Amino acid sequence: MSEPPRQTRSYLMSLFERHSANPRHDLGQNFLIDLNLHDYIVAQAGITPDDVVLEVGTGTGALTSAIAKDADRVITVEYDRRVHEIAKELLQSRPQVTLLNCDVLKNKNRFNPDVIEAVTAALDARPAGSLKSLKLVANLPYNVATPVMSNLIATELPWRRMVVTIQYELAERMAAAPGSSQYSALTVWLQAQTKVTLLKKLGPNVFWPRPQVDSAIVRIDPDLEARNAIADREFLHTFLRDVFTQRRKRLRGVVASMFKATHDKPAVDAAFELAGVSAESRAEDLPPADLVRLSNALAARSGPRGDR
Repeated sequence: MSEPPRQTRSYLMSLFERHSANPRHDLGQNFLIDLNLHDYIVAQAGITPDDVVLEVGTGTGALTSAIAKDADRVITVEYDRRVHEIAKELLQSRPQVTLLNCDVLKNKNRFNPDVIEAVTAALDARPAGSLKSLKLVANLPYNVATPVMSNLIATELPWRRMVVTIQYELAERMAAAPGSSQYSALTVWLQAQTKVTLLKKLGPNVFWPRPQVDSAIVRIDPDLEARNAIADREFLHTFLRDVFTQRRKRLRGVVASMFKATHDKPAVDAAFELAGVSAESRAEDLPPADLVRLSNALAARSGPRGDR
Protein backbone atom coordinates (compact mmCIF):
# COMPACT_ATOMS: atom_id res chain seq x y z
CA MET A 1 0.00 0.00 0.00
CA SER A 2 1.53 3.33 -1.04
CA GLU A 3 1.88 5.99 1.61
CA PRO A 4 0.25 9.41 1.03
CA PRO A 5 2.66 12.36 0.77
CA ARG A 6 3.74 14.22 3.90
CA GLN A 7 1.52 17.25 4.07
CA THR A 8 3.88 20.04 5.01
CA ARG A 9 3.06 23.73 4.55
CA SER A 10 4.90 23.93 1.25
CA TYR A 11 3.17 20.77 0.00
CA LEU A 12 -0.29 22.12 0.89
CA MET A 13 0.40 25.47 -0.74
CA SER A 14 1.47 23.68 -3.91
CA LEU A 15 -1.52 21.33 -3.72
CA PHE A 16 -4.06 24.15 -3.49
CA GLU A 17 -2.33 26.12 -6.23
CA ARG A 18 -2.43 23.06 -8.49
CA HIS A 19 -6.19 22.77 -7.91
CA SER A 20 -6.75 26.53 -8.32
CA ALA A 21 -8.22 26.71 -4.83
CA ASN A 22 -7.68 28.53 -1.56
CA PRO A 23 -8.49 27.49 2.01
CA ARG A 24 -11.83 28.93 3.11
CA HIS A 25 -11.73 31.02 6.25
CA ASP A 26 -15.53 30.87 6.58
CA LEU A 27 -15.33 27.08 6.94
CA GLY A 28 -12.51 27.17 9.46
CA GLN A 29 -10.04 25.54 7.07
CA ASN A 30 -6.79 25.69 9.02
CA PHE A 31 -4.74 22.59 8.25
CA LEU A 32 -2.47 21.08 10.89
CA ILE A 33 1.04 21.08 9.41
CA ASP A 34 3.05 19.92 12.43
CA LEU A 35 3.17 16.25 11.48
CA ASN A 36 4.34 15.23 14.95
CA LEU A 37 0.99 16.47 16.25
CA HIS A 38 -0.83 14.06 13.93
CA ASP A 39 1.04 11.21 15.61
CA TYR A 40 0.36 12.71 19.05
CA ILE A 41 -3.39 12.93 18.40
CA VAL A 42 -3.55 9.33 17.17
CA ALA A 43 -1.53 8.12 20.16
CA GLN A 44 -3.79 9.96 22.61
CA ALA A 45 -6.84 8.45 20.91
CA GLY A 46 -5.44 4.98 21.51
CA ILE A 47 -6.83 3.72 18.21
CA THR A 48 -6.98 -0.06 17.82
CA PRO A 49 -8.21 -2.45 15.10
CA ASP A 50 -11.47 -2.70 17.09
CA ASP A 51 -12.29 0.98 16.58
CA VAL A 52 -14.56 2.78 14.18
CA VAL A 53 -13.39 6.39 14.00
CA LEU A 54 -15.47 9.41 13.06
CA GLU A 55 -13.51 12.35 11.72
CA VAL A 56 -15.19 15.70 11.07
CA GLY A 57 -13.26 17.96 8.74
CA THR A 58 -11.34 15.64 6.44
CA GLY A 59 -9.38 18.51 4.94
CA THR A 60 -6.76 17.07 2.64
CA GLY A 61 -6.66 13.78 4.50
CA ALA A 62 -3.38 13.95 6.41
CA LEU A 63 -4.86 13.12 9.81
CA THR A 64 -7.29 10.71 8.15
CA SER A 65 -4.40 8.69 6.78
CA ALA A 66 -2.70 8.55 10.18
CA ILE A 67 -5.93 7.37 11.82
CA ALA A 68 -6.54 4.73 9.15
CA LYS A 69 -3.26 2.96 9.87
CA ASP A 70 -4.73 1.49 13.05
CA ALA A 71 -8.53 1.76 12.86
CA ASP A 72 -10.99 -0.83 11.59
CA ARG A 73 -12.99 1.81 9.72
CA VAL A 74 -12.82 5.59 9.35
CA ILE A 75 -15.90 7.65 8.52
CA THR A 76 -14.67 11.09 7.56
CA VAL A 77 -16.86 14.06 6.71
CA GLU A 78 -15.90 17.08 4.60
CA TYR A 79 -18.32 19.89 3.74
CA ASP A 80 -16.26 21.60 1.02
CA ARG A 81 -16.68 19.77 -2.28
CA ARG A 82 -13.33 20.93 -3.69
CA VAL A 83 -11.38 19.79 -0.65
CA HIS A 84 -13.37 16.55 -0.57
CA GLU A 85 -12.23 15.79 -4.12
CA ILE A 86 -8.61 16.48 -3.17
CA ALA A 87 -8.86 14.18 -0.15
CA LYS A 88 -10.51 11.45 -2.22
CA GLU A 89 -7.56 11.48 -4.60
CA LEU A 90 -4.99 11.40 -1.81
CA LEU A 91 -6.78 8.69 0.20
CA GLN A 92 -7.53 6.26 -2.62
CA SER A 93 -5.01 3.80 -1.19
CA ARG A 94 -7.00 3.58 2.07
CA PRO A 95 -9.96 1.25 1.40
CA GLN A 96 -11.01 1.28 5.06
CA VAL A 97 -11.87 5.01 4.74
CA THR A 98 -15.40 6.15 3.86
CA LEU A 99 -15.47 9.75 2.66
CA LEU A 100 -18.68 11.76 2.98
CA ASN A 101 -19.17 15.11 1.26
CA CYS A 102 -21.90 16.73 3.35
CA ASP A 103 -22.65 18.91 6.34
CA VAL A 104 -22.09 16.80 9.47
CA LEU A 105 -25.13 18.45 11.07
CA LYS A 106 -28.80 18.39 10.14
CA ASN A 107 -29.25 21.31 12.53
CA LYS A 108 -27.44 22.52 15.63
CA ASN A 109 -29.03 19.78 17.75
CA ARG A 110 -28.85 16.81 15.37
CA PHE A 111 -26.31 14.99 13.25
CA ASN A 112 -26.92 14.56 9.54
CA PRO A 113 -28.76 11.21 9.20
CA ASP A 114 -26.31 10.18 6.45
CA VAL A 115 -23.45 10.47 8.94
CA ILE A 116 -25.29 8.45 11.58
CA GLU A 117 -26.18 5.83 8.99
CA ALA A 118 -22.55 5.48 7.86
CA VAL A 119 -21.25 5.24 11.43
CA THR A 120 -23.93 2.72 12.42
CA ALA A 121 -23.24 0.58 9.34
CA ALA A 122 -19.52 0.52 10.18
CA LEU A 123 -20.26 -0.47 13.78
CA ASP A 124 -22.73 -3.16 12.68
CA ALA A 125 -20.15 -4.59 10.26
CA ARG A 126 -17.92 -5.61 13.16
CA PRO A 127 -17.71 -9.40 13.66
CA ALA A 128 -20.32 -10.92 15.95
CA GLY A 129 -19.27 -10.76 19.57
CA SER A 130 -16.64 -8.04 19.03
CA LEU A 131 -16.74 -4.83 21.07
CA LYS A 132 -18.44 -1.98 19.27
CA SER A 133 -16.35 1.11 19.87
CA LEU A 134 -16.57 4.57 18.31
CA LYS A 135 -14.03 7.36 18.65
CA LEU A 136 -14.14 10.94 17.41
CA VAL A 137 -10.69 12.01 16.27
CA ALA A 138 -10.51 15.27 14.37
CA ASN A 139 -9.05 18.68 13.75
CA LEU A 140 -12.52 20.14 14.21
CA PRO A 141 -13.56 23.19 12.20
CA TYR A 142 -14.18 25.89 14.78
CA ASN A 143 -17.71 26.63 13.53
CA VAL A 144 -19.03 23.10 14.26
CA ALA A 145 -16.84 22.03 17.17
CA THR A 146 -19.36 22.64 19.95
CA PRO A 147 -22.41 20.98 18.34
CA VAL A 148 -20.38 18.01 17.11
CA MET A 149 -19.05 17.18 20.57
CA SER A 150 -22.28 18.01 22.39
CA ASN A 151 -24.46 16.06 19.96
CA LEU A 152 -22.23 12.99 20.05
CA ILE A 153 -22.53 12.91 23.83
CA ALA A 154 -26.31 13.21 23.48
CA THR A 155 -26.59 10.18 21.16
CA GLU A 156 -26.76 6.54 22.20
CA LEU A 157 -23.82 5.69 19.93
CA PRO A 158 -21.16 3.63 21.78
CA TRP A 159 -18.48 6.31 21.74
CA ARG A 160 -15.42 5.66 23.87
CA ARG A 161 -13.16 8.69 23.41
CA MET A 162 -12.79 12.01 21.64
CA VAL A 163 -9.44 13.58 20.82
CA VAL A 164 -9.91 16.84 18.97
CA THR A 165 -8.23 20.12 18.18
CA ILE A 166 -10.47 23.07 18.97
CA GLN A 167 -10.20 26.76 19.73
CA TYR A 168 -8.35 27.29 23.03
CA GLU A 169 -11.12 29.51 24.39
CA LEU A 170 -13.60 26.65 23.90
CA ALA A 171 -11.24 24.22 25.61
CA GLU A 172 -11.06 26.56 28.61
CA ARG A 173 -14.87 26.65 28.76
CA MET A 174 -15.10 22.87 28.62
CA ALA A 175 -12.66 22.45 31.51
CA ALA A 176 -13.83 25.45 33.56
CA ALA A 177 -14.53 25.36 37.28
CA PRO A 178 -17.71 26.66 38.96
CA GLY A 179 -17.58 30.39 39.62
CA SER A 180 -15.24 31.16 36.74
CA SER A 181 -16.24 33.39 33.84
CA GLN A 182 -15.91 30.47 31.39
CA TYR A 183 -18.28 28.20 33.34
CA SER A 184 -21.37 27.59 31.20
CA ALA A 185 -24.19 25.23 30.29
CA LEU A 186 -21.77 23.47 27.92
CA THR A 187 -19.27 23.02 30.76
CA VAL A 188 -21.84 21.31 32.95
CA TRP A 189 -23.30 19.21 30.12
CA LEU A 190 -19.83 17.84 29.38
CA GLN A 191 -18.52 17.47 32.92
CA ALA A 192 -21.74 15.81 34.09
CA GLN A 193 -21.07 12.91 31.71
CA THR A 194 -17.39 12.94 30.79
CA LYS A 195 -13.86 13.61 31.93
CA VAL A 196 -12.33 16.51 30.01
CA THR A 197 -8.53 16.75 29.74
CA LEU A 198 -6.78 19.68 28.10
CA LEU A 199 -3.73 17.94 26.64
CA LYS A 200 -1.81 20.61 24.80
CA LYS A 201 -2.07 24.29 23.87
CA LEU A 202 -1.23 25.06 20.24
CA GLY A 203 -0.04 28.33 18.76
CA PRO A 204 -1.16 29.54 15.32
CA ASN A 205 2.16 28.52 13.73
CA VAL A 206 1.27 24.80 13.65
CA PHE A 207 -1.52 25.48 11.15
CA TRP A 208 -1.74 26.69 7.56
CA PRO A 209 -3.22 29.20 7.07
CA ARG A 210 -2.51 30.51 10.55
CA PRO A 211 -5.64 31.18 12.61
CA GLN A 212 -5.80 34.36 14.65
CA VAL A 213 -6.35 32.49 17.91
CA ASP A 214 -4.66 29.74 19.90
CA SER A 215 -5.95 26.19 19.73
CA ALA A 216 -5.85 23.15 21.98
CA ILE A 217 -5.86 19.38 21.79
CA VAL A 218 -8.50 18.00 24.15
CA ARG A 219 -9.34 14.45 25.21
CA ILE A 220 -12.85 13.57 26.38
CA ASP A 221 -13.59 10.21 28.00
CA PRO A 222 -17.02 8.97 29.12
CA ASP A 223 -17.76 9.00 32.86
CA LEU A 224 -20.36 6.25 33.01
CA GLU A 225 -20.98 6.55 36.74
CA ALA A 226 -21.76 10.26 36.44
CA ARG A 227 -23.84 9.75 33.31
CA ASN A 228 -25.90 7.02 34.98
CA ALA A 229 -26.77 9.48 37.75
CA ILE A 230 -28.77 11.58 35.25
CA ALA A 231 -32.46 10.70 35.29
CA ASP A 232 -33.36 12.34 31.97
CA ARG A 233 -30.55 13.60 29.75
CA GLU A 234 -32.82 15.48 27.34
CA PHE A 235 -34.46 17.24 30.28
CA LEU A 236 -31.03 18.09 31.71
CA HIS A 237 -29.85 19.53 28.39
CA THR A 238 -32.82 21.90 28.23
CA PHE A 239 -32.64 22.71 31.94
CA LEU A 240 -28.98 23.74 31.73
CA ARG A 241 -29.54 25.88 28.65
CA ASP A 242 -32.38 27.72 30.36
CA VAL A 243 -30.85 28.30 33.81
CA PHE A 244 -27.56 29.56 32.37
CA THR A 245 -29.35 32.30 30.45
CA GLN A 246 -29.80 33.80 33.93
CA ARG A 247 -26.68 32.39 35.50
CA ARG A 248 -26.15 35.26 37.98
CA LYS A 249 -29.67 35.30 39.41
CA ARG A 250 -30.73 33.33 42.48
CA LEU A 251 -31.58 29.90 41.20
CA ARG A 252 -34.85 29.44 43.08
CA GLY A 253 -36.45 32.41 41.34
CA VAL A 254 -35.17 31.28 37.96
CA VAL A 255 -36.49 27.75 38.45
CA ALA A 256 -39.84 28.94 39.83
CA SER A 257 -40.33 31.06 36.70
CA MET A 258 -39.21 28.27 34.35
CA PHE A 259 -41.59 25.70 35.88
CA LYS A 260 -44.51 27.91 36.90
CA ALA A 261 -46.89 25.98 34.64
CA THR A 262 -46.15 22.64 36.30
CA HIS A 263 -44.61 23.21 39.73
CA ASP A 264 -46.09 25.45 42.42
CA LYS A 265 -43.76 27.11 44.92
CA PRO A 266 -43.88 24.30 47.50
CA ALA A 267 -42.98 21.80 44.75
CA VAL A 268 -40.02 23.94 43.69
CA ASP A 269 -38.86 24.21 47.31
CA ALA A 270 -39.23 20.43 47.68
CA ALA A 271 -37.06 19.88 44.60
CA PHE A 272 -34.29 22.06 46.03
CA GLU A 273 -34.51 20.22 49.35
CA LEU A 274 -34.45 16.82 47.67
CA ALA A 275 -31.40 17.84 45.60
CA GLY A 276 -29.61 19.29 48.62
CA VAL A 277 -29.15 22.60 46.81
CA SER A 278 -29.50 26.00 48.47
CA ALA A 279 -32.33 28.14 47.12
CA GLU A 280 -29.98 31.12 47.37
CA SER A 281 -27.38 29.60 45.05
CA ARG A 282 -26.67 30.70 41.50
CA ALA A 283 -26.22 28.42 38.50
CA GLU A 284 -22.75 29.77 37.80
CA ASP A 285 -21.52 28.71 41.24
CA LEU A 286 -22.87 25.15 41.43
CA PRO A 287 -20.79 22.08 40.50
CA PRO A 288 -22.23 19.77 37.83
CA ALA A 289 -23.35 17.12 40.35
CA ASP A 290 -25.56 19.65 42.18
CA LEU A 291 -27.20 20.81 38.96
CA VAL A 292 -27.79 17.19 37.92
CA ARG A 293 -29.51 16.42 41.25
CA LEU A 294 -31.72 19.48 40.91
CA SER A 295 -32.59 18.55 37.34
CA ASN A 296 -33.43 15.02 38.47
CA ALA A 297 -35.71 16.33 41.20
CA LEU A 298 -37.55 18.59 38.78
CA ALA A 299 -37.72 15.92 36.08
CA ALA A 300 -39.53 13.65 38.52
CA ARG A 301 -42.47 16.05 38.10
CA SER A 302 -42.96 16.29 41.83
CA GLY A 303 -45.29 19.29 41.42
CA PRO A 304 -49.06 18.75 41.56
CA ARG A 305 -49.82 20.40 38.24
CA GLY A 306 -48.73 17.62 35.91
CA ASP A 307 -46.07 17.50 33.22
CA ARG A 308 -44.06 20.48 32.15
